[in-house]
Amino acid sequence: MRGSDEGTGALFSYVDIEARIRRDHPLRQIRQITNTALSALDGDFEALYPRRLGRPSIPPERLLRAMLLQVFYGLRSERQLMERIEFDLLFRWFVGLGVDEAVWDHSSFSTNRDRLLSGEIAAKFLRAILAQPKVKRLISSDHFSVDGTLIEAWASIKSFRRKDGSDDDPQGPGRNATRNFHKEKRSNETHQSTTDPEARLYKKGDGQPARLCYIGHALMENRNGLVVDGGITQASGTAEREAALAMLDRRRRRRRITLGADKAYDVRQFVEDLRERSVTPHIAINGHLSKNGKARATAMDRRTTRHPGYAISQRCRKRIEEVFGWGKASAGLAKVKLRGRAKVDAVFTLALAAYNLIRLPKLLGALA
Repeated sequence: MRGSDEGTGALFSYVDIEARIRRDHPLRQIRQITNTALSALDGDFEALYPRRLGRPSIPPERLLRAMLLQVFYGLRSERQLMERIEFDLLFRWFVGLGVDEAVWDHSSFSTNRDRLLSGEIAAKFLRAILAQPKVKRLISSDHFSVDGTLIEAWASIKSFRRKDGSDDDPQGPGRNATRNFHKEKRSNETHQSTTDPEARLYKKGDGQPARLCYIGHALMENRNGLVVDGGITQASGTAEREAALAMLDRRRRRRRITLGADKAYDVRQFVEDLRERSVTPHIAINGHLSKNGKARATAMDRRTTRHPGYAISQRCRKRIEEVFGWGKASAGLAKVKLRGRAKVDAVFTLALAAYNLIRLPKLLGALA
């Protein structure tokens, strides 16, 4: 017999969200790891939200879980995220909202998100994930890799104006007025973006266009390719090496470690700085030819390159590109939608934590 297509309204609804999510769903284990990390941040949340009279804010735990969903599923805006939480039971379950609870307004969510990210919560959340005993077993304590990538700022090249205001063109018709750059020399010393003053005009290689951007950095352990540290700096020719040293200084260690890196790190001063920190440099040799055909002098020598571990590090270090590739293709880091170094740093670090989370269920399952 053919079923009827007519809908009948129900006076009561008994929907158990927990029963609607299948037992082997990857988000179940991710949510468990996330909740453990959020429990470790309870003291930081208390300091960030002092007890006072007034309306309660969005719970920071739910706020951060919602931000993770936005990264996991590549949602472009907070408005789209709120719409998805409204009708998707999986999203409601992961965030911690009941079926009958109202979803937040997207503008309120953005305001609370900015407040949460201002407390370095993203970096503490990444460390809380890595500190869990079952995750700690997956992390190498001896072998690491480092690299950097350009993160395009949320600012148009037309906003790159002289700091003294002498190049203000008359506003033309429409929002996107014409900007004349003809025969104009621009540099970060004399110009800055009026939209995002902390962004810098930079290009990473010959033949590539200069863009307003930041540089994102990541430190990866070589055993399973998990990110153990990261952050954002202003773009410059030395930013990658300076950030690498800063990330190494933040790690506690009792013995010598190795650090793999690409040709951009093949600088004599950087290699000396690593050796002073009891770090063995496994850096790719930069054999770039100069204009007169002579090969560039490398900072690496046979003391390091003759060992088999050097070749292994050169293979493992390339996995860090998977981190940046996933972040730009899926997590919205190709052109970050926030302005200011602090906010961009928080979003970038949260994306690194999300990358670890999506890989952990499979890695932990292999150990079981």
